[in-house]
Amino acid sequence: MKRFKIRFLPIDIVYTAEEGENLLDFAMRTGININASCGGFGTCGRCRLKLIEGNIEFRQKREFVPSESDKKEGIILACQSYIKGDAIIEIPIESQVDKETLREKIKTKVLSAHSDVLSLNTIKPDPIVFKKPIKLEPATREGMDDLSSVVGAIKKQIDKRDVNVRLHALQALPSTIRDTSGIVTVTLFDMEHNLELIKIESGDTTKRQYAIALDLGTTTICGRLINIAEKGRDGLRVLGELSDYNAQISYGDDVITRIMHTKKKGGLKRLQDALVRTVNSIIDELIGASGIKKEDILFMVAAGNTTITHLFLGVEPTYIMIEPYTPCFLSPPVVRAKDIGINLSYETPIFSFPCVSSYVGGDIVSGIIGSGLNKKDGVNLFIDIGTNGEIVLAGPDWILCTSCSAGPAFEGGGITCGMRATKGAIEQIRIDPVTFEPTVLTIGHTKPSGICGSGLIDGIAEMFLSGIILQNGKINRDISSKRIRQKKGIYEYVICYGKDTLTGKDITITEPDLDNLMRAKAALFAGCKVLMDISGIGFGEIHNIIIAGGFGHFIDPFKAQIIGLLPELPVEKFSFIGNASIHGATLYALSKVYAREAQRVAQMMTNIELSNNKAFMDEFIAALFLPHTNERLFPNMVKKINVKTNSMGDKNV
Repeated sequence: MKRFKIRFLPIDIVYTAEEGENLLDFAMRTGININASCGGFGTCGRCRLKLIEGNIEFRQKREFVPSESDKKEGIILACQSYIKGDAIIEIPIESQVDKETLREKIKTKVLSAHSDVLSLNTIKPDPIVFKKPIKLEPATREGMDDLSSVVGAIKKQIDKRDVNVRLHALQALPSTIRDTSGIVTVTLFDMEHNLELIKIESGDTTKRQYAIALDLGTTTICGRLINIAEKGRDGLRVLGELSDYNAQISYGDDVITRIMHTKKKGGLKRLQDALVRTVNSIIDELIGASGIKKEDILFMVAAGNTTITHLFLGVEPTYIMIEPYTPCFLSPPVVRAKDIGINLSYETPIFSFPCVSSYVGGDIVSGIIGSGLNKKDGVNLFIDIGTNGEIVLAGPDWILCTSCSAGPAFEGGGITCGMRATKGAIEQIRIDPVTFEPTVLTIGHTKPSGICGSGLIDGIAEMFLSGIILQNGKINRDISSKRIRQKKGIYEYVICYGKDTLTGKDITITEPDLDNLMRAKAALFAGCKVLMDISGIGFGEIHNIIIAGGFGHFIDPFKAQIIGLLPELPVEKFSFIGNASIHGATLYALSKVYAREAQRVAQMMTNIELSNNKAFMDEFIAALFLPHTNERLFPNMVKKINVKTNSMGDKNV
């Protein structure tokens, strides 16, 4: 088969491709991440590339094709393009996956999710995998074997439970115990009913004990390097934290699109490889920055949603999306690093958080542990705002949960000018209610490229408060403003004109965008309402509302209540804790108390399936209004809206 050289700009890297290879698949295989919200099905138009020169064949797979003006500029869609010769290809700004904003510097300080969450430094480490030194006595009777000596010392000096031995540890045992002055260090896995000997080393190495905690997000992966030795290094527990985009994003923004990709030949392997590649990159960077040896990482714990956990372990997730929505597992097995390609010592145990249902996964269980929801008094609401829209309502001895499939709108998916929260994304919008002129703030204070989730919430609220959109989410045709226009039969509001943007194109919010956002906010609020009704509890009885997820950190609660995304409660009842899942994984790594609490919490959670739930559909339809059709749910917001509207009068431009 012929092979050709493909040069990618502006990164100026050359890779060799096979003739006929799909351009999007090739880019992903080489580690070049390109935006492709639909997973390569040809429906989103996000994987735009510019063909500078060369031989690329275009094959239309779906209804989405480049416009005539795009074709004249050499614009192609990667998912519909196939390599037929050498080529030079430019990745436009809007198609690049920008990591600069996301990736954090290695931190040398303790990181906590929220002031209410236990300080990590107050926790005495008692991890599920640990090192202990033992003193070996000289053989006292003829015929006594080495293994019996080691196991006997463990039972006498550490724990009386039975000890299983891994083959790798057994193979290292004879030379190790003789290469010492009688002190060896054993690495043990506390399996509750017994112990397992994983590793044996000469001398006392107990000062070198580390673990990796991971939050396996659909969009981003976050990793922490944790010191689990009895005395933390320099008094610290978290030695570093790093985030990176999940390389699977080029196969689709949401889990359903990725599940569909697994049906393609080699699809499951590609998705697992992409995820593992991201995890290994984070591990390597954390280890490199801290100066430790990977051999001293005793174990890793990962928290992800049910689909991502399946993909991480290389398990087919197909039946998660087919009624009756049955996952392969809910309690993942402990695997070894070598089983799934993780770049640690190959016997290193990998733990995964237990899941609750097809769409309420281990990341939510971890978030509950990390936020301390399971320890709080009264009734509390936990909301992870994202594509899956997981909601947890917890009482003193019960936990209800659900996933309302809000869709990717609040992460920029399915929105004309939507984008992830990276450099150039509009994150705040203010609109003058008299002139209807907007003021925007972007991430990185650069020219805008699009609008991220917090900007979209701001945008809808401001458009509503200024009268640009009506309570049904439609643009007000009675307003006269140059920023409100009709293009190809679709009404839109211009946030930024092309002369002021990084891409040179207008940034707009269209009526179809508003429809998507209205459905997303309605789904999330309806999910909350259904759980409240099942429990027989009113919103006024809630002690606290915990907003989790990286996106949740940047939400303006007033704006979220104005549009009916979040319940109307005093602002002081809201806690924005960011990534609770990574904190829960950190606690799991530090102490087996939290590891076992995760199992207990998962078992006590009752999942409410909403896919065929009539009450949910009724509440969803009722919430397709700003803020809601039932004004009694938002009395103060309605008053503020009326005051704002009355003060505006009929001033139009």
